[in-house]
Amino acid sequence: MTAIQTQDYTINFNQKSYDNLNQQINNKNYSSIFILTDSNTNKHCSSQLLTNINTDIRIEILEIEPGEQHKNLDTCSSLWKALSELGADRKSLMINLGGGVVTDLGGFVACCYQRGIDFINIPTTLLSMVDASIGGKNGVDLGALKNQIGIIKTPVMVLIDTSFLNSLPQRDLRSGLAEMIKHGLINNPKHYSDLQNLSNLTLEDLDWLIYDSINVKKEIVEKDPTEQNLRKTLNFGHTLGHAIESYYLNQVDKALLHGEAIAIGMVLESFLSHKILGLDINSVEKIKSFLIKTFGQPKIDPKDFEGIIGLMKHDKKNENGKIKFVLLENIGTCKINQEAPNDLVIKSFEFYNN
Repeated sequence: MTAIQTQDYTINFNQKSYDNLNQQINNKNYSSIFILTDSNTNKHCSSQLLTNINTDIRIEILEIEPGEQHKNLDTCSSLWKALSELGADRKSLMINLGGGVVTDLGGFVACCYQRGIDFINIPTTLLSMVDASIGGKNGVDLGALKNQIGIIKTPVMVLIDTSFLNSLPQRDLRSGLAEMIKHGLINNPKHYSDLQNLSNLTLEDLDWLIYDSINVKKEIVEKDPTEQNLRKTLNFGHTLGHAIESYYLNQVDKALLHGEAIAIGMVLESFLSHKILGLDINSVEKIKSFLIKTFGQPKIDPKDFEGIIGLMKHDKKNENGKIKFVLLENIGTCKINQEAPNDLVIKSFEFYNN
C-alpha cells in the first residue's frame, strides 16, 4: 500500500511503515524517545512497536489511564513533569501509540513541552486511524467541553498498522466506522456506498476503505489546514454528536463512545438537512436506517434535550453566539455555517427516537 504524502508529513502503512520510522529516528539523531500509551495500549500494542524499533537511543514508556475523562490538563501536567524528571529535551521524540485520546493529548503535550518537540502518531483504533491522528489537531477537554484547549500542528510522521485492530473489542472497532461514513456523506458518495456492505468485509477490504477514508480527510485538510471554511465540513454530525457525548460522559450506564455519539449526531443533522436544505427525505431515512443498524439506537431521554442543546453553545464552530451546523445538500455535498432553531433541533431528537 503506497504511502500518502501530505504537505508536511507522510502517512505510512503496515510493515513498511516501521522501516520509515527507523529511518526517521536515525536521520534526526534524537536524544531520547518517549512512547505515550494508555494502560490498554501498553498491554496489547507496546511490545509490537518496541520489537520493530531498531535503535540504541534510550526509550521510556509513559502510561496514562484510558478514557475520554482523562483527556484533560491535569493529565498533561503530570506528563510534562514526567518528561522533565526523565530528562527530556528539545531533541527528544514523542511517539503517541493509542487511540484518539492518546494522539490528541500526546500531540498537545509534545507541542507545548519546551515550546515543541517532534511527535509521531501511531493510531491503534479505527477511529484514530481515519480521523484523530490525521490533520494536526491536538488538544484536551475543559471539563465536559470537548477539545476546548489545543493547537493545530502536524506530526512528523503517521504510521498506520492495521494489525493493531485485532486487539480491539468489536464495539471500539465499530465506533471508528462513524467517521468513515461521515467522510462518504460529506465528500465521496462511492466511499459511502462501499461502506454499506460491512458484514461482508475482509481485513484486506478494510485496509483499502481506511486508505480511501484517510485520503478524503487529507485532501480536505490540505485545502484548509486552519479550519476557516472547507475543513469545517468534517464536523458534520459533530455539533450535536459532541454535545451528546459530553452530556453522557460521566454517566456510566449511558456513556457513549465517540463514534456512537457521532452516529446519532449524523441522524439528527441529516434530519435538519432535510428541513433546512431540502435533503431528500428518502436519503435521510436510509441514513438513519443504516446508522441504527450499525450502531444501535440508544434513546435520548426527552428530559435531556435542553441540557444537550445547552452544551452546543460551547461548540468551536459557533460565531457571535450563534450555533453553527454542517448540513447535507445531497450525499457527497454539504454546506457550512447553517443555523437551526431549538424547536427544530428537538424535532430532530424525536425523529431519531421514533
